[in-house]
Amino acid sequence: MHDQLHQLISKNVKLSDSDRVLCTQYFEPVLYPKNRIIEEEEKIPRYLYFVVSGFVRLFHYNDKGDEITTHINCPPGFITSYSHFTSQSKSDENLECITECELLRITKPDLDLLMQQSSVFKDFSFLIFQQSLSYNEQRAKELATLTAEKRYLKLMAQNPEILHNVPMQYIASFLGMNPKSLSRIRKQIVK
Repeated sequence: MHDQLHQLISKNVKLSDSDRVLCTQYFEPVLYPKNRIIEEEEKIPRYLYFVVSGFVRLFHYNDKGDEITTHINCPPGFITSYSHFTSQSKSDENLECITECELLRITKPDLDLLMQQSSVFKDFSFLIFQQSLSYNEQRAKELATLTAEKRYLKLMAQNPEILHNVPMQYIASFLGMNPKSLSRIRKQIVK
């Protein structure tokens, strides 16, 4: 399971044999069933997760009690409620496995130790958090400026596997629309 993580890290920084050993030591493999909440709102996120296989989403409830999906992660990649994980504060989001998932996870104290023991992981962690900030800025901009149809077309082009593995109500919420609007857009595109 650690091979995918090693490969991702190696694309960005040089990974030594001792770094690989540390990675395997600190990242714990876990398997979760479909629809399992693995981090709950009103609690401090315990882990940063690396998605080996499966689909995971971050969501919260709006003031009407509706689920709002803020992030869908497909492999390979990292997911958690980043700002709450790094500050070790209570999150307002839930993390749920949409499908059965193979994950690697690491606690904040272990991540801190890993970064102290390896400059490679310090550099790589900094890169991942930078990418997370950049992604969130870009996503906020797209939700504000792109039409619903353009957001859907962009998702189709960049992450088509999400369309085949994630329920439409989660995709609609992620794209900032209701399921009826998404259904209408999909029908128009098929024509």
